[in-house]
Amino acid sequence: MAELAGLADPRIGEVNARHGDDHAVNLTALRALAKRLKTQQDLARLLWATGDSAARLLAILVCRPKAYERDELDAMVRGSRTPKVQDWLVGYVVKKSPHAESLRQAWLADPDPSVASAGWALTSERVRKSSAGLDLVALLDVIEAGMKDAPVRLQWAMNECLGHIGIEHAEHRARVVAIGERLAVLKDYPTPPGCTSPYVPLWVTEMVRRRAVPESTASSS
Repeated sequence: MAELAGLADPRIGEVNARHGDDHAVNLTALRALAKRLKTQQDLARLLWATGDSAARLLAILVCRPKAYERDELDAMVRGSRTPKVQDWLVGYVVKKSPHAESLRQAWLADPDPSVASAGWALTSERVRKSSAGLDLVALLDVIEAGMKDAPVRLQWAMNECLGHIGIEHAEHRARVVAIGERLAVLKDYPTPPGCTSPYVPLWVTEMVRRRAVPESTASSS
């Protein structure tokens, strides 16, 4: 904990606070510390129990994802508190767990929008990598009905899922783009030069275009 405190940078803390996070650690330095510690599940549990966000991020990096039981992961997501901790927990731990699908189904319908956003993040993963068995039409129905007025984190997660459906599944692409145009979620989101807008009609169109470019052309450009 003393070493983590030494990695804190007030300027980083100020930037993170604007995004709802409460840690001030340099994440490159945090990853270097995790690399030195290597996998230590007992230490990971102790770090998580502190409640400190920097310690929890480190815990995620040194844990064994498959060592957690389903109820333990459910409690961790519900108690993760900040966006960065939840994003890392879902992305680095829950996605690798044998309980991921069970939790995905439970979280999608959870009344807590933060927990529901974790369910949508797992659903995006399924859409991208293993969509067999997913009812994409039903997912689009839910997104169309609820994304416009969803809380910010949930809205982002639903928007991401919408985009991935359009990118990965050509048969639903026209409807995905139409939903994006009608709801206009993130249409005016400030996008830095060289980055792709999260506005689904632009995002889907650009990703499909990139995939259509022949490899030789892409490499020469």
